[in-house]
Amino acid sequence: MGLAFILIIIGINILYVSFFTLRLLMVIKGYRVLASLVAMVEVFVYLKGLAIVLDNLDNPVNLAAYCIGWGMGVFIGSKIEEYLALGYVTLQVVVDSVDLEVPVKLRENGFGVTSWVAEGRDGHRLMMQVLTKRSNEKKLWNLIHEIAPKAFVISFEPKHLKGGFWVNRLRG
Repeated sequence: MGLAFILIIIGINILYVSFFTLRLLMVIKGYRVLASLVAMVEVFVYLKGLAIVLDNLDNPVNLAAYCIGWGMGVFIGSKIEEYLALGYVTLQVVVDSVDLEVPVKLRENGFGVTSWVAEGRDGHRLMMQVLTKRSNEKKLWNLIHEIAPKAFVISFEPKHLKGGFWVNRLRG
């Protein structure tokens, strides 16, 4: 069995835990049906891998391989989800001058922006809320940095979206 067996254990666990991680993130983001389908594949891979390890518990190297595969699976699963960029992101942007044309420039680049003037510690600030698909988040961050490098930006992921013309455009 040797090295090939150890690599099989690691590979199975990478596959299983990657599915596990994806499923968990899909449930959190509200993709329940897709998460259920992934769960079916996940449990099949899990049971096959567990059977192999349980049949060979006499070798501690097999357990170590199982643990290594588990850790690698978490990392790979999260990278896959990051690549898929499921869901949406909202950026709250605070600019220290209300004279900037930041909302206009963001809109010209295809982003929906709601803006208002707010009161900060040192005076008036321009507040903006920008919703976009997660796949466009990096582009949005770069654009904000380009047109307002000193902006204070907070990013968060909304779970439920309802109403507004921009939500309809995002889903289309």
